Amino acid sequence: MRTIVICSGGLDSVSLAQMAAADGSLSRLVSFDYGQRHRKELDFAARAAERLGVPHDIIDMRAIGAALTGSALTDGIDVPDGHYAEETMRITVVPNRNAIMLTIAFGIAAAKGDTAVATAVHGGDHFIYPDCRPAFTEAFAAMQAAALDGYAEVRLLTPFVHRSKADIVTEGARVGTPFAETWSCYKGGAVHCGRCGTCVERREAFDLAGVPDPTVYADATFWRAAIAGREGA
Repeated sequence: MRTIVICSGGLDSVSLAQMAAADGSLSRLVSFDYGQRHRKELDFAARAAERLGVPHDIIDMRAIGAALTGSALTDGIDVPDGHYAEETMRITVVPNRNAIMLTIAFGIAAAKGDTAVATAVHGGDHFIYPDCRPAFTEAFAAMQAAALDGYAEVRLLTPFVHRSKADIVTEGARVGTPFAETWSCYKGGAVHCGRCGTCVERREAFDLAGVPDPTVYADATFWRAAIAGREGA
């Protein structure tokens, strides 16, 4: 198998790339510049590709991203603090983002002779992001089979779609993922903010997995209050 991994530079996708490299199937990383708040995560994706010794394609989607308005990740809207499972986090949805990225990645795979596209969508994404849910990924795989019928056979790999972020940390640690060389924070400061949904989820995942978290957070304790508030809601 020759596998393209869609890599944002975050913990999930870098761990997935590390897993594909460990089993010998990784062919390249594909990242997307869709006009997100900062390009910092793309730098971490580039580092992962260099470390793993594979090509890295950065696809310029800024014109498309500019049309996908209303998200805190693409517009001048403040990123909310708190747990991912809160209604306030819906402001971080970029409509159809994963569907667009996957479609492009499948085209690249077919053009390059790769046989699979892997994405690190996981169970914790389901509440907020509709194009991370099993119903979407299953339908998308069927659509792509029809789109490439007779031309190429490319599988969609979603090993975490029914699993938690803590599971990703566990699997990432198993294959030696350098977690300090990943970026999750939506705010893009000098260090992880520790307060946005993805920082809270990241810190919680390390705690649940029982794996030391090497991440430096501007607010290293907020995650406990965010989780407690969610559990008490």
